[in-house]
Amino acid sequence: MITDQRPVMVRVARKQVHSPSFASLYFDLSIKFKPGQFLMVWIPGLDEKPYTISLHRPTQFAITVEAKGRFSKRAVALEKGDQIGIRGPFGNGFKISPKSNIGVVAGGCGMAPLAPLVDRLEALEDKDIFFIHGARSKEFLLYPDRFATHRNLCTDDGSRGHKGFVTEILEDRLKKQGLDMVYACGPEIMMARVFKICEAHAIPCQISLERYMRCGFGVCGACVCGSQVVCKDGPVFGSKILRTMEDFNSKALLKSGQPVAIDQYASWRCQ
Repeated sequence: MITDQRPVMVRVARKQVHSPSFASLYFDLSIKFKPGQFLMVWIPGLDEKPYTISLHRPTQFAITVEAKGRFSKRAVALEKGDQIGIRGPFGNGFKISPKSNIGVVAGGCGMAPLAPLVDRLEALEDKDIFFIHGARSKEFLLYPDRFATHRNLCTDDGSRGHKGFVTEILEDRLKKQGLDMVYACGPEIMMARVFKICEAHAIPCQISLERYMRCGFGVCGACVCGSQVVCKDGPVFGSKILRTMEDFNSKALLKSGQPVAIDQYASWRCQ
């Protein structure tokens, strides 16, 4: 861990533009990390936001940013040599299953927290990975050449792979062959469907939740989901806890602390 409460200033070593909406910022720094954990990223004079680590190497890490709000548009505009502050990593991350048949389900920018997990799984010779990746269109499919594992692609508009949803591919797979564990990240409605499918097939799953965060270590309560504090108890939750989280795919808190329906929260987060 770098630090809990005071940002450490780091310089952008490289920027990779994936599309007009997505870019990855690389930093030459060794950082202890578990896939699924996140950093608090501070742009001086603007704000601080949580971002998952999307690539992790012994002396380098990266975050991937989708330009959709004031903060993220500024982050995507950063160039080599620009400075930001970071705190963390925070959260619990994914637990690697000791079993062999693994499902990975990524939706949109939910690919970013799952990417280091896939890297770890690919490095373990006993894992057979069934990998599903969906997005609005082919332009939003992140890291197209990164993984050795075959990806079952799908897009909302049919521009790449299956025209439809990741959950349709997961259900089709489970009709033919089981899985020992499913990892998922993406829109909450997608993850809720993945969870229900896994429950119907008695397969454990782990999903990474997103909520508005301030402190990153469980003090302010801005990111509560039911009785769980997402930044400290999550952001990755397993099936046992998900069964008790009545606010999962139901409610979330705005910056003001007001609870709203999850679709209203999602619209606010995209501003």
